Amino acid sequence: MTNSLSGRFLILTVIFVMLAEVFIFVPSVARFREDYLLARLERAQIASLALEADDMISPALETELLRNAEVYNVVLRRDEIRQLALSSPIPSPITATYDMRDPSAMTLIADALRTLVDPEDRIVRVIGHPVRDGGLLIEVTMDEMPLRNALLEYGRNILFLSAFISIITASLLFLSVQILLVRPIKGVVGHMQAYAKAPEDARQIITPRASVTELRDAEEALRMMQTQLTSSLKQKERLAQLGGAVAKVSHDLRNILTSAQLFTDRIESSDDPLVKRMAPKLVGSITRAVNLCETTLAFGRVDEPAPRLSRVNLAQIVGDVIDSERLAAADYPLSFAEDIPATMTLRADGEQLYRAIFNLVRNARQAIMATGDPGEIGLQAVEDDLTWSLTITDTGPGLPKKAQEHLFQPFQGGVRKGGSGLGLVIAADLVRGHGGRLELKSTNAQGTTFLIQLPKEDMALAPAAE
Repeated sequence: MTNSLSGRFLILTVIFVMLAEVFIFVPSVARFREDYLLARLERAQIASLALEADDMISPALETELLRNAEVYNVVLRRDEIRQLALSSPIPSPITATYDMRDPSAMTLIADALRTLVDPEDRIVRVIGHPVRDGGLLIEVTMDEMPLRNALLEYGRNILFLSAFISIITASLLFLSVQILLVRPIKGVVGHMQAYAKAPEDARQIITPRASVTELRDAEEALRMMQTQLTSSLKQKERLAQLGGAVAKVSHDLRNILTSAQLFTDRIESSDDPLVKRMAPKLVGSITRAVNLCETTLAFGRVDEPAPRLSRVNLAQIVGDVIDSERLAAADYPLSFAEDIPATMTLRADGEQLYRAIFNLVRNARQAIMATGDPGEIGLQAVEDDLTWSLTITDTGPGLPKKAQEHLFQPFQGGVRKGGSGLGLVIAADLVRGHGGRLELKSTNAQGTTFLIQLPKEDMALAPAAE
């Protein structure tokens, strides 16, 4: 009961209702005591009217009148004359006097509480105004114990009534909470448990039905989360299937390219000047393709292999990338600008660095050609004591907002229609494997700028490669 929402709500309801009844109980008891004493004054005044009819009454009649009024004596004051109207022996001295002519609320409450907690049988004097202008003042002496007993009985009645009201109220609220909150919450929990058993099944996604605004918002948020999670799981499943297919294709493609590599070795021995000039580039492209296939097979088993560091000339790598992209651009009005020191030597994996730069330059070329306008791609390299930095800029249309939000996420950061969005992911992974970072410096309608930074210290390579 104490661990459930409805149980705690039931207990708290009972407690709060009882507290409210306590705040009502104290003034009620004070009011009851005041009415009780005023009633005794009125009955005493009525008893004293017997003297108006006859100045002398028998002792037996006087005793009966006082017994019916439940007082020991009655004093009336008329025209400033204090007159003992009715009297009888007082069993003990008077211990308290209560003035009921104009008492404050706090006085009434304090006197009522004092009467409740004091178990002694006391004789008290009560002073008040006579009813219907029957004089200036009326004063009676009475026993306080009957008043205390009446207060206790009244308090018990209020207690039982409060408990009954608390139980009825709590039960109604308990049922309301069960219907409005607990049952819908259990429904949401049931949906979550069913979804957890088969998160790939889109039929298990919750359909918001709650009429309570807060629960409706929770169901909407849960549906959004389940939809995104199901989509991600399906995408990962497709990626796994795609990875298996790519591994098979890469295996066969590697064998085909290996055969082509043997033919290019023969071509290199040709005496044709054009063939001699183009053959090394063809051999390099085929070699890179073979390495890429082997890397893809390795990726299918574990991850991108750690870079094999050696001293590489950056200008030569950039030149190979630009030559390849010039062939791809053909007659399109696209120019390339290089600002790479001819002697800049990096400690890096030449093949991986080529792939990273190639993906960035290819993306820039495709973005410019998609506009149909002339453009330019620029590469600039600098170095300091800690890093080598390569900046790649283009005059393309810039990256759309969606591509910026998912820039380095596979199959989500594609810029052009039909693109896979893998180029930037591959480039970022390769640069990260060197302990460096790939960063988008700026993008707008005038173009885009990427920055590759590689560390000169080898200490960053081991954890980055892992």
